[in-house]
Amino acid sequence: MSDRGPAAFRAPRTLSRGSASISAKLMRMNLMVTGLVLVLAVVAFFLYDLVSFQRNLVRNLNSAARLVGANSVSALLFDDPLSATTTLDALRSSPDIVAAALVGNDGVVFAQYRRAGDTQSLRMPPLPPSVQDRSWLSGSHVLIAHRIIFEGKPAGTVYILAELTETARRARHYLLMAFLILLACMVAAFLISATARRLIAQPIIALAETARSVSRERDYSVRAAPHPDKDEITVLIEAFNEMLVQIEQREAALNRARDLLEVRVQERTEELRAANRELEAFSYTVAHDLRGPLDAIQGMVFILETLDREESNADRGEILEQLRRGISNMALLIDDLLNLSRASTHPLRATPVHFSAMAHEIANELQRAEPQRNVQFMIASVPQIEADQGLMRVALDNLIRNAWKYTSHHEMACIEFGMELVEGKIVFFVRDDGAGFDPAQADQLFQPFHRLHSRSEFPGTGIGLATVQRILARHGGRIWAEGAPEKGATFWFTIEPAMAK
Repeated sequence: MSDRGPAAFRAPRTLSRGSASISAKLMRMNLMVTGLVLVLAVVAFFLYDLVSFQRNLVRNLNSAARLVGANSVSALLFDDPLSATTTLDALRSSPDIVAAALVGNDGVVFAQYRRAGDTQSLRMPPLPPSVQDRSWLSGSHVLIAHRIIFEGKPAGTVYILAELTETARRARHYLLMAFLILLACMVAAFLISATARRLIAQPIIALAETARSVSRERDYSVRAAPHPDKDEITVLIEAFNEMLVQIEQREAALNRARDLLEVRVQERTEELRAANRELEAFSYTVAHDLRGPLDAIQGMVFILETLDREESNADRGEILEQLRRGISNMALLIDDLLNLSRASTHPLRATPVHFSAMAHEIANELQRAEPQRNVQFMIASVPQIEADQGLMRVALDNLIRNAWKYTSHHEMACIEFGMELVEGKIVFFVRDDGAGFDPAQADQLFQPFHRLHSRSEFPGTGIGLATVQRILARHGGRIWAEGAPEKGATFWFTIEPAMAK
């Protein structure tokens, strides 16, 4: 936890240049929305005004054409082109009219008008018989045609060509007005965005920077600056600060618990180390204290045997045999205690271990010791492993000697060592066809000094299998057993796969 000061607000760091703040995003969004809405509104109003103006212009031109037609009926009937020309000249009052013509029913121009200095040709498409009025738009010009009807019969056609100069002028006005309105609205949007930045975005940015600072530096004593207004942003800042308070309290509690746990772990570690030292000292003390008496007993036995070799005393022979058995049992107990101690405290030294060769050596030793027994050994060739060779020798020796012992009541026996692949993992086994055991008591096999058979039936100390279990556990493996009374037993064991070579 940080020790840079009490809980207090610290100015947050500014955003990096490559990142866009929420206020900048809001400002751009406001300006974009405002500009887009204004542009769409101007375009819509301009199109509406253009269409309305063109309709009004066409309507006015139609009215002028009807008026010219009505005033030209007599000229057409009495074939007076001069009078018709005078009537057309009245169109000079409209500056947008470029040209006009009066056409007879035969399609010949009867009279025409042209604005001074204008050379625009007047195209006069014929009107269908059933149409009285028609208009044509072409670029910046509009052409109006009106059929003159007198007493229900066509008397001629009036054509008027006009420019749409007013449309261009109105477009320029609209664009100017739109630009001014857009400029004013953009200024207003900028001011509104600046106000929103100060009231809304800036507190959120400050809160985000505070959160980033807390996350980066793990300093939960930092607090976000309070907001003057009582709104949702204030609630958010207060909730954030309250969360920091809770995190700070929980972190302090976790630190205290961690410190306490570390102290307890150290205490327990020291206790375990002391216990291991005591156990090791006990084992070596037992070995040292028992070795002396054993040596003395062995000396006495040697003396008794050599005092008078010619005298045969059955009682003395029986006593000597009992002494030998006692010495052997004491030596076996000492060796087992030493092996149990080594299984827990001996430092591991990983070297290649050839289980098959090791099993053959142990089998040969047993057969040389008791050549009268009829025991068949079946030892498979298994891959070598990386493990502590000394401890592996103790473990395999205990398992094979255990099988040798529990097949001693059978005239013929078979002891097998091999391996199987179970789900891609190597599992070793030692199997015999000897006395076996009750499956319900299988979990008691690996408890120190616990025996499933009486000592008179099968001698031993009850430490061997417990030693094997500790050795395999230190190598990351485990051991378990299967068996049944008088049907033999199988001891399965594994070693950490990473140690296999």
